Amino acid sequence: MNSFTLRAMRPEDRWEIAELICISTNCWYQSHGFPMIFAAGPQSTVFHFDTYTALEGSSGIVAVDKETRHIIGSCFQHLRPTHVSLGIMNVHPNHARRGVAGALLRVIVEAAESAGKPVRLVSSAMNLDSYSLYNRAGFVTFGVYQDMTLRVPLDGFREPHPFSEHVRPAVPADLDAIVDLEREVAYIERPADYRHFLQNADGNWHVSVCESSLEKGGLDGVLVSCLHPACNMIGPGAMRGNEAAVVLLQTELNVNAGRAPVFLVPVTEFGLVNQAYAWGARNCEIHFAQARGGFHTRVNGIAMPTFMPESN
Repeated sequence: MNSFTLRAMRPEDRWEIAELICISTNCWYQSHGFPMIFAAGPQSTVFHFDTYTALEGSSGIVAVDKETRHIIGSCFQHLRPTHVSLGIMNVHPNHARRGVAGALLRVIVEAAESAGKPVRLVSSAMNLDSYSLYNRAGFVTFGVYQDMTLRVPLDGFREPHPFSEHVRPAVPADLDAIVDLEREVAYIERPADYRHFLQNADGNWHVSVCESSLEKGGLDGVLVSCLHPACNMIGPGAMRGNEAAVVLLQTELNVNAGRAPVFLVPVTEFGLVNQAYAWGARNCEIHFAQARGGFHTRVNGIAMPTFMPESN
């Protein structure tokens, strides 16, 4: 019999979840010879709770120790029109090997099966325990991404690009076109996510679009930046081709001038990877896109996912 119970995440769990995300993530990186990811403590990781709970269709599950009543594990999930996304999962290092992660995962998988939707996620290739957990549960790897980072000069990257005149900041009226584009490129839909980014109520997001140069109009690409210091990332994004991807990445890097954002690039897109190298990017990690259930294994263009919020 399990010595913990599972329940829905509650608003009053906010700081305990922030503490759990901070401790478990820092512990894993430090135990593997890397520096802490969240050196600022739970004051930074509360952003994860706030973002995940603000997204329409998102919810969380927690594991509670029966004796201490402390939260020892947590996971977020996002119900989207085409799929369920598995968000950040954390187990307190003092409670490893108790089956907490597996129990949380089963609840989400069973709920997705009941809804008739596949489950998708992006996980670190360095964390073999995590990879094994998902793989044993039936998740299949269908995409590999190299995490790249670079320190953007204070004046950004200003060399002209042939598509520069087609790029502009996105506005709320672009929502339908963005959703249509990602459906065509990656076969997924998540309008609530992009609505959240475009409304930008907390001031942590920036979105650029690349308008099509063809007479038919529409968009050739979209790319988002998260500007919060706890998770300074570029993505998610969807582009029809390399030119739109390069100019949008350049644009969002310039939005992050003076910062060192992380972005995930498909390993198969060497034109984009090579341009990132030319700007001075270096690789810092590898991530896998994984799915369980019916899903498309190909991308009709370029997809750049993120893991905050889970966007695959």
